[in-house]
Amino acid sequence: MLLEDYLPVLIFAVICIIFPPVTYFLNRLFRPTKKTPLKDSTYECGEVPIGTAHIQFTFQYYMYAILFVAFDVVVVFLVLWALVFDSSMSYVALASVALFVLLVGTAVGVSLKKEKEVLI
Repeated sequence: MLLEDYLPVLIFAVICIIFPPVTYFLNRLFRPTKKTPLKDSTYECGEVPIGTAHIQFTFQYYMYAILFVAFDVVVVFLVLWALVFDSSMSYVALASVALFVLLVGTAVGVSLKKEKEVLI
């Protein structure tokens, strides 16, 4: 009974473990290896590259990206919690979600305050 229940999971796990090394070595086997100056240059949408590929990255955009990822994680947790929510849930469950949202809101407020300090 236990083997019948977990056999699909075992097969999936074996495929997940075997797939990356097999594709890596097949890629090395079938890829073209001829070096040309065009392959070594920086790709800029078909245009001839101008200057180096190194650019200065503004911290402001990095902060927005981090906040976006944080809100994605929060939304996933809140959606999963909302899917199992029913009226018989205890006040502890409601309080824990309220605390979670409060902590995330505080973290976002602190990070936005720090961003304004960095920009000044």
